[in-house]
Amino acid sequence: MGLQERREKEKDNRRSLILQSARTLFLAKGVKNVTVDEIAKLSELGKGSIYLHFTSKEEICAQLLLNDIDRFHQRACDLFNKKKTATDSLFEFSSFYIDGFLDEPELFRILITFMLQNDQINLSTEQNKNIIAAMRNTINIIGSIFQFGVDTKEFPNTIDVKNSQFALWGMLNGIITLHIFSGAESKRRGKIYSTIKSALGVYIKGLQQG
Repeated sequence: MGLQERREKEKDNRRSLILQSARTLFLAKGVKNVTVDEIAKLSELGKGSIYLHFTSKEEICAQLLLNDIDRFHQRACDLFNKKKTATDSLFEFSSFYIDGFLDEPELFRILITFMLQNDQINLSTEQNKNIIAAMRNTINIIGSIFQFGVDTKEFPNTIDVKNSQFALWGMLNGIITLHIFSGAESKRRGKIYSTIKSALGVYIKGLQQG
């Protein structure tokens, strides 16, 4: 390995370490309660080293979110490698989307903040574009499932696939928002799953009858 390659690898390793440390702190304390100094301390790096890789704590949040969206996208793509109905795929998509944020609710808070208060996050135009593009790719998977349902005649060809994908995306995030930070934690997962199952069932039934 040449000198330049070794330096690039060390840079990538430090960046990964910073992200890992930030994730640990964010999930334990909440994003608002974590400082760059704390991230540097847990990473065993100087504060200046953090700013060599990221311009702000908000950028670190955004990168964590982007990484998670990309991982989720890859998993969602695997739905098409399984022999399932569109209805089963929609329920499975909803289930592992919920799982991701129930296991790490602070990441859901970051997602909602990005969607609703984007102007308050200190990100570059390129970073904003990357996150928006990643989110659209994931939302489009829902559309692909609906289209598959149309193609296999599981859903009528009169449905608006675009509107349906955004309706489901909004429903999932709305229900998670309603419950993820409220009520008894021991009952939270069951309540969210129950609500999603009921709402999705009603929505799909309406599509099939339409």
